[in-house]
Amino acid sequence: MAQSSPSQSPSKFQPYIPAGAQLPEFTFRSVLVGTLLGIVFGASSLYLVLKVGLTVSASIPVAVISLTFFKLLKRFGFKDASILENNIAQTAGSAGESIAFGVGVTMPAILILGFDLEIGRVMLVSILGGLLGILMMIPLRRALIDKQHGILKYPEGTACAEVLKAGASDESREAAGLAKDDKAQGLSAGAITAGFGIGLVYKLCMSLFTLWKESPGKVFGAPLKGGSVGIDVAPELLGVGYIIGLRIGAVMCAGGVLAYLVLIPLIQFFGEGLTTVLSPGQKLISEMDPDEIRGAYILYIGAGAVAAGGIISLVRSLPLLWSGLKSGLADLRGTGGGTGARTDRDLPIGFVLIGILTLMAAILLAPTLHMNLLGAILIVVFGFVFVTVSSRLTGEIGSSSNPISGMTVATLLLTCLAFLAIGWTGNAYYVTALSVGAVVCIAASNGGTTSQDLKTGFLVGGTPRLQQMAILIGAGASAIVLGPILLALNESGTVYVPQTALVMKEDGTTSKEEAFKAGLAVDLTTIPEVREKLVGPDSGRDSGTYRVWFKADDVGGPAGKYLVDDAGKAVYLSDPGINGNHTLRADGSEVTKFSAPKATLMSYIIKGILNQELPWALVLLGVMIALVLELAGVPSLAFAVGVYLPLSASTPILVGGLVRHLVDRRTARNLVAAGRPAPTDEELAAEGDKSPGVLLSSGYIAGSALAGIGIAIAAGFFLNGMNAMQAWSAEHSPAMTGEWAQILSLIPFALITALLVRVGLKGARQAA
Repeated sequence: MAQSSPSQSPSKFQPYIPAGAQLPEFTFRSVLVGTLLGIVFGASSLYLVLKVGLTVSASIPVAVISLTFFKLLKRFGFKDASILENNIAQTAGSAGESIAFGVGVTMPAILILGFDLEIGRVMLVSILGGLLGILMMIPLRRALIDKQHGILKYPEGTACAEVLKAGASDESREAAGLAKDDKAQGLSAGAITAGFGIGLVYKLCMSLFTLWKESPGKVFGAPLKGGSVGIDVAPELLGVGYIIGLRIGAVMCAGGVLAYLVLIPLIQFFGEGLTTVLSPGQKLISEMDPDEIRGAYILYIGAGAVAAGGIISLVRSLPLLWSGLKSGLADLRGTGGGTGARTDRDLPIGFVLIGILTLMAAILLAPTLHMNLLGAILIVVFGFVFVTVSSRLTGEIGSSSNPISGMTVATLLLTCLAFLAIGWTGNAYYVTALSVGAVVCIAASNGGTTSQDLKTGFLVGGTPRLQQMAILIGAGASAIVLGPILLALNESGTVYVPQTALVMKEDGTTSKEEAFKAGLAVDLTTIPEVREKLVGPDSGRDSGTYRVWFKADDVGGPAGKYLVDDAGKAVYLSDPGINGNHTLRADGSEVTKFSAPKATLMSYIIKGILNQELPWALVLLGVMIALVLELAGVPSLAFAVGVYLPLSASTPILVGGLVRHLVDRRTARNLVAAGRPAPTDEELAAEGDKSPGVLLSSGYIAGSALAGIGIAIAAGFFLNGMNAMQAWSAEHSPAMTGEWAQILSLIPFALITALLVRVGLKGARQAA
């Protein structure tokens, strides 16, 4: 059967599986496999967004694993899955990644604002946002997927359809009008399986057994005093770089270079002679190391740049937003205009409206959200607007470039300004404003993902109604699981800091420094009757219970959560695993912290507007940096994220981007040598997105991230054993101590990079 070209009109388009064909589709096994894979990739995406503020599309990896799993079952006598079953599996599986992004971007801000990360709140926001985004997208399907076919490309959805067609079963190929002995494009899942295993073992060796340093680097002396370079030798970041490509990876790394080799040395140079503390810092600049300067000053500059970059990207999409809104409203007025064919059946509009109203009632009535009527109305308005624009932008530029962060920033800015205008400026409104932004962010993210899935189904001949049911199930399951994972990651890195804390110095030695003033106390009558024990790995050294004090200012010690005794005296500062500052426990063991860069930005916006306490001079410097970049034609949002993140996190992303660039250039040369036309950048990107290199990178990400989650959870149960392994490694591993440790730590990373180059180049040869 001849397939349509992208230029064909929707009425003439014929999907891979005709509307009249009957194949197994919404089966128990397809939904179960997709849901489980969605949870796995959702967990790895959450880990990734907390670490570097980025995620990558899970649709293609889920599709590949689903195809492989069912073909493996076929060898044991089971029936192979149809292409429509695999489409349902990838649809259910893609929801986890989109929800993870929304959760990781917003929910950790609760910790940064000084509140507890309650499991009920996280799960409720995840479920409400995820389901709301899907329901709001359903009425837009015909307008954006069907009627805009050939105009809105949906690159990830189109690439995923090609993967599914390449691995179609004999039954599916026969239904498509192709002979059984016609050979489909070869599809190997060996790359993603190998990548998963390598990422898992590598992460365990590095982070559990500590056989080599995780972030080798060097701090410079004069004449570039305060400057430093480093690299996180992490497989997941290498994989991210390969998937997003050189352009974005280079721009992100450039932002890190500006921060670590320009701004920090400048602050060190001009501030070294100061004899007083420069706010918002807490100590003399001459006494600060590069990381302390970054925490005191650079983060605010980076936050201003990220906010400006997000708003600029949103403003640029306003014409698309308006067009999408008009299309959506027109579609709502003509909902009954479908053909009635299997491939044109959606969930009933009545179901959608009842579902949205039910979710709105839950948002308004749920006590954990602290939601008021204004907040619920804002969720409805912003949710519809940004789900529409997210769905349309995903079709235009793809999921990776969709400015969900910018939409969330805009939502928070407008919400906080509305609260400020009517005098709602107390701490109690922090959670309300954040809940509005969180639900809208997750809804917009999941709306874009749903659009990609529906495009895949449109191309292969899936039933929209069944896809919509699958993603509702997948989203609900992932939302339930991601909350506990987020709390476990935070708990594993939480350090209960006594008054005199152990800190790591620049030269790798440790010293004891005052974490908060001796005698810091609170009037017990001013705080709630809440008692709490130490949790996580520190719980074994103190079984006492303490009152909880959320300190809002920096007088006598940093703002944050304190545990106080029955006299009101501060005993511990509870430094969270997400965006915390203390990396050493009282016993000297080192912990992994998550910077959660975009969640930190959200907290700055809320607190800065409602309490008017933001150091605006530093924030405006970041805004000016973003404007200069836009004037120079450089994408400011990616650069701003690089300014905010540690340079060591951007460096491996750049390495991955360089490998992708090498592979893409070789692919283009091979295609031309084979007599085919020179591919455009878009065609080359689409070819690369389904290549073995992307599959190996996806395996690196999933394996490494899941190992990191497992290690974080295990730290609460096997801390003594893990500390013993770290102590042994510190004494015996030459890649952890000694003059060659920094260089030796690069060898494992060089090996997995070389493997990625080899697999990518092999895929480049196969493409021709």
